[in-house]
Amino acid sequence: MNTTTNIIKHTQNWVSNVIVKYNICPFARREVERGSIRYAVIEEMNKESLLQALLDECHYLDTHSETETTLFIMPVGLEGFYDFLDFVELANELLELEEYEGVYQLANFHPDYCFAGEKQSEPSNYTNRSPYPTLHIIREASMEEAINNHPDVDAIPERNISFANKKGNAFFANLLATCLLNK
Repeated sequence: MNTTTNIIKHTQNWVSNVIVKYNICPFARREVERGSIRYAVIEEMNKESLLQALLDECHYLDTHSETETTLFIMPVGLEGFYDFLDFVELANELLELEEYEGVYQLANFHPDYCFAGEKQSEPSNYTNRSPYPTLHIIREASMEEAINNHPDVDAIPERNISFANKKGNAFFANLLATCLLNK
């Protein structure tokens, strides 16, 4: 059984050894180096409790400006990718209902992530595969600033797809597996 500490360590490994190391998100390095990423493990299984925890996390971010972003990790209950996507839709609806639209946005990651219209076997899916189902709560104002300061934000997805296709499935499957080691 994974403890909260292990789940956070696995996710930190993924952020450092995949997202930052291979520049999947060019904005992540700064926050890792600043220590401004919060890792929240939510082990609720029902969607109502998960949604309340998500709302609580938004409230936390409202009052903790030193925390730039939260990785909202859900290790149990949303292992199925389509169940996870249903939850992402509910989470986005909640943000809108609670008037957080324009304040926070959600990026989503899952161990079985598959982009719409793509085959599950496409290496590019690994750019959004994580050790556990995870929502990334992003401050919209910070994202706008980062985008405005990036020389070619539109090239990021193209670069990631090209990189993933070049490296292939075996490379990324192994890389993701090593994130689950407690080192």
